[in-house]
Amino acid sequence: MKSDQTNYKKVASHEAHPGEFEKCLLLYSGGLDTSVILKWIKEKYNCEVITLTLNIGQTVDDLTAIEEKARKLGAVKTITYDAREDFADLLISKAIKANADYQGGYALSTPLGRVIISQLAVKFAKDNGCQVVAHGATGKGNDQVRFESYITTLDPSLKVIAPVREWSMGREEELAYAQEHGIEVSQTAESPYSKDENMWGITSEGAEIEHPNLVPKLHNILSWCTPIDKTPNKPERMTISFEKGVPVAIDGKKMPLVDIVTQCNTLGGKHGVGVVNLIEDRLVGLKVRGVYENPAATILIAAHKKLEQLVSTRAENEMKEQMDSKWAYMVYAAQWYEPLLNHIDAFIDNQNKKVTGEVTIELFKGNAMVVSLDSPHSLFDHDLATFNSNASFNQNASAGFIEIYTLSQKTAHGVYDYDKE
Repeated sequence: MKSDQTNYKKVASHEAHPGEFEKCLLLYSGGLDTSVILKWIKEKYNCEVITLTLNIGQTVDDLTAIEEKARKLGAVKTITYDAREDFADLLISKAIKANADYQGGYALSTPLGRVIISQLAVKFAKDNGCQVVAHGATGKGNDQVRFESYITTLDPSLKVIAPVREWSMGREEELAYAQEHGIEVSQTAESPYSKDENMWGITSEGAEIEHPNLVPKLHNILSWCTPIDKTPNKPERMTISFEKGVPVAIDGKKMPLVDIVTQCNTLGGKHGVGVVNLIEDRLVGLKVRGVYENPAATILIAAHKKLEQLVSTRAENEMKEQMDSKWAYMVYAAQWYEPLLNHIDAFIDNQNKKVTGEVTIELFKGNAMVVSLDSPHSLFDHDLATFNSNASFNQNASAGFIEIYTLSQKTAHGVYDYDKE
């Protein structure tokens, strides 16, 4: 096993040093990284450790067992908090209105999760007299930036420790450390995938996923979504109702957003919807590959985007695409508290005031297709758009429009013909 005494030097003012604090709040999932961290912090920093475990809709976790495990590993106190409704109402609702998509299919489940985790970490650190927050992010990933920037933005007096970054252990070294110290973990050399899960999606990394030239073994990787060869051979439809850009009902039944997301995950997962194999540009400059499962996000964003397009003008839709793209990058890149994001949210919220209506979406073999939609604010005028003969559209004006519309093109082409080069 590799020594944890590395050449890592702490240079940032928010990094805590041994002997500077007595109590640490550890963001604890119960997985390999944070379980090893809990034991390691007690050894290397000689401090009390309080664990914070949040329920933001992950389905695989036994929260009671996680608390018991933390106590067994030496935590002086364990905190478990249900943040599902806040996560849905305060963050996922914004993601839906912004048609959240980073680089072609990643609905930003982990970046959004890091926001609420950081917010609650600051609250519980203060409530429990902790001077330091510890997280399990690596020195090569985005999460270290998210956790540390958000925590120190919300409370500059807090310090941070990042044991995985400090010890420079790889996955094999962590597994060896866990075995050496009797720490039970679900990961093994045979099942090496690293997963991050909340109600908005699952991120899977590690093993063959790390190698773009290899085919991911989806039957081993997928947790929510059925592999396409095992999905139903009959399509299924659902109708989603929106009010001001936020889903409020499924098939006419009103329910909280957290329940809508859960139901869409179940139904979408059944049909293999929302599986993305993505080459991603990390904030720190690396290219990585991940397999993402976001069935609810895929369904709700597809429905929202079509409804938004129906009630908005072309100019609005063009600008909205730019705003959505910038919103997605800023959330991905740990800029939740950058003032510009507030300005973008104001634009998005204003445009979504009229995004009200119903969207029917068909799920089949990994696809989520909008098949019909309706809104009291629809800009579609059947009398104008129909190919049947009617007097609503003055076709006599079309020729004059064409003459004026093409004037600059004709003038430029007459002066210089690029095809002759």
